[in-house]
Amino acid sequence: MSRVKLGDVAFERKETLKNNTGLPTVGLEHLIPEEIELTNWDEGADNTFTKVFHVGDVLFGRRRAYLKKAAVAPIDGICSGDITVISADKDKISPRLLPFIIQNDSFFDFAVEKSAGSLSPRVKWQHAKEYEFELPDMDKQEELAELLWSMNATKMAYKKLLQKTDELVKSQFIEMFKDYPRERFDDFCSTHARIGWQRLTSAEFLDEGDYYLVTGWDIMPDYTVAFNQCKYVTKERYEQDPKLILSKGDVLLTKDGTLGKVAIIGDLDKPATLNGHIFVIRPKDDRILPEFLIGLFTSEDFKRQMETNKTGSTIVGITQKAILEFMIPVAPVEKQKEFILFMQQSDKSKFELEQAIAELTATYKKIIADNLG
Repeated sequence: MSRVKLGDVAFERKETLKNNTGLPTVGLEHLIPEEIELTNWDEGADNTFTKVFHVGDVLFGRRRAYLKKAAVAPIDGICSGDITVISADKDKISPRLLPFIIQNDSFFDFAVEKSAGSLSPRVKWQHAKEYEFELPDMDKQEELAELLWSMNATKMAYKKLLQKTDELVKSQFIEMFKDYPRERFDDFCSTHARIGWQRLTSAEFLDEGDYYLVTGWDIMPDYTVAFNQCKYVTKERYEQDPKLILSKGDVLLTKDGTLGKVAIIGDLDKPATLNGHIFVIRPKDDRILPEFLIGLFTSEDFKRQMETNKTGSTIVGITQKAILEFMIPVAPVEKQKEFILFMQQSDKSKFELEQAIAELTATYKKIIADNLG
């Protein structure tokens, strides 16, 4: 075991190619935070990229390193100038281990510290290569790489199961409600949002207080609201529009920016309202169950209708009028309850998978810290 600098065992590939016609292209948007394998890229897209990478190179997103973007390339191609292409010195470090040196919290913390610039901080290779870590002998490196890649494969398998569970719920919704008549959404639900003069400025987002302010950032993938990370507003702003005061069973739907995030309000430990980027939706009577709306808003049919009706170019959104005019399947409450039970069972399976992923990730990071720290 010896302590080395990244630049002692790896180098920045500086190969360029001006005539890049037909090569796969990778931008920062193709790098997924904290995922070690590159799985997405463009083919035949117009671009000005000239930086070459080869199979096995590590593509490190040097802009905004806190996003933790670094992945090993399974193909040859070209990439953005905001990506540093890092190659292993095969006599000194296993190419299979290098991705885990780069895709780890310690390296990203170092890169953030060495970044320059305020709006879009970037780290240069001349600084990143100074990162120090423990490196075992080559046999131990191969053993460690084998273990880490095996753990990564298990994690990705869990993630695929999560995706398939979501797809199963969507398919079940279609199958259960495809033959029911459709009626206008506003016949069954009311929809409210902050109108222009009620909008909040960022200066009104408080770090503490008695009245939660829910934003799109607070809506979680499991359709809940993370109140522990919410900002706050004054009592006057909270009381400004009674229709925006949240209650248990209210359904939230983001209407612009990140379009279509959904949540249902559970128990509240403090009063809450919402910002101008979210609709609050309430069934008018007992013909529609709030939990059923979660299935509706995450269905492919609803997403297609949103895509057809969205407005704007810089900030894409959906209007209240368009929501109210959506045509939705109208099924008996008992049928809705049947679907809700199926969705809850699926959510339980997802929760167990997510726990397994979290535990695996924690173990994976500990192995890296203990062996490469």
